[in-house]
Amino acid sequence: MEMQIISGSCHRKLAQKVSRYLKIKLTPTQFSSFADGEKYVRIKRKVRGDDIFIIQPICPPVNDSLMELLITIDALKRASAGRINVIAPYLAYSRQDRKVISREPISAKLIANLITIAGADRLFTIDLHKDQIQGYYDIPIDHFVGYPLFAAHIKKQNLKNIVVVAPDVGAADRARKMATLLQCPIAIIDKRRTGHNQSEILNIVGEVKGKTAILIDDLIDTGGTITSAAKALIIEGAVDVKICATHALLSKDAVEKLEACPASEVLFLDTIPPTTKKTSKKIKYLSMAKLLSKAMLYIHLNKSLGKLFTWEDKVTKL
Repeated sequence: MEMQIISGSCHRKLAQKVSRYLKIKLTPTQFSSFADGEKYVRIKRKVRGDDIFIIQPICPPVNDSLMELLITIDALKRASAGRINVIAPYLAYSRQDRKVISREPISAKLIANLITIAGADRLFTIDLHKDQIQGYYDIPIDHFVGYPLFAAHIKKQNLKNIVVVAPDVGAADRARKMATLLQCPIAIIDKRRTGHNQSEILNIVGEVKGKTAILIDDLIDTGGTITSAAKALIIEGAVDVKICATHALLSKDAVEKLEACPASEVLFLDTIPPTTKKTSKKIKYLSMAKLLSKAMLYIHLNKSLGKLFTWEDKVTKL
């Protein structure tokens, strides 16, 4: 099967980087909308029997991104593509992974159903909000994580006396694994969720006084929770705070909050394109294009992805 790469309209810059690494030109594709907002997609090259990779994060504008992805999958399926691989570095609706109160949806499962029924054969994604979302899919799913890329960046700074901090209990496993790479202790912030994008910090479990605190999370949306965490760490005696988060949603006034908070550096991966024109000198993006290229090539060649998961040995080489 020939390998082809299709870029959705959401993050063409990332697709172009991957295209350059793999030395494969992007398959020409037409994306447009009808006057009422309906999406239209046409693949402008033969795909029959080929191994197709669609690079399309489901990111803001979320519903447009999702519909464009589903329609692209359908177009490829009806054109007899050999295998349809969805490369969605960010999957929206992943925060709605369970029912907390009655009459709520489990939207993450609905998204899994839509992608599967549309005709995808495989899904590749980065840092799901909850690992159990992998079980919602009845197709193979490759779930990569972003913390090793952050760990590699932190290692280059040769920082002393550091501690990795989970902003909530749910992020503790991610923090523990990153701390293993950096060979340092961890701390956990005990918080209470008071509403959507709202939380209250109750306590900090672990020693942060006199240390450089590395806050690690999967995403930053409005920025309220993570900036409150940074302030709490400084109050508890941390000498510096660095924030690492895979997905930069940065809704509303998130950039202003990050700029004003005591963190000296805010690191993201380029899983989604910038969602705002507002900038801050603190914010930096680490590219995952090289890693993504390797993963796509391994998938195409039906090779094990295990080597790419052996972060402890490979992280400094990525």
